[in-house]
Amino acid sequence: MSIELSQIVLNNGLTFLAVVTAIVVGTVGYFLVKLLMDLSTLTKNANETSLILNNELKPTLKELNETMRSINSIIQSTDEGVGNMKSSLENAIVKTKAFSESLLGGFFKGFMTVYSLIKKK
Repeated sequence: MSIELSQIVLNNGLTFLAVVTAIVVGTVGYFLVKLLMDLSTLTKNANETSLILNNELKPTLKELNETMRSINSIIQSTDEGVGNMKSSLENAIVKTKAFSESLLGGFFKGFMTVYSLIKKK
């Protein structure tokens, strides 16, 4: 009778092991399905967020690009104005220099003439 009893105990143990294994596999399967559903929701939310950011940032980036073009235009016109002012100042300095050289030369000639006249007397 002990063989039959041990056979029954072994069958009960195997049955318990099969039931527990089925419960564990079912639980793991449930959590895997739940994980896949959460990942799907997360992907949809990430896609919606990227679309919202894309739609919100495009006008901002266009406006920023336009502003940068405007600033670049202002800088270029200022650079041209500074270049024109520089060339005008250079021309004025050259003309003033030429005039002062001729004036200074005339002053020295006149001084030397007066000096020579005074020296002769």
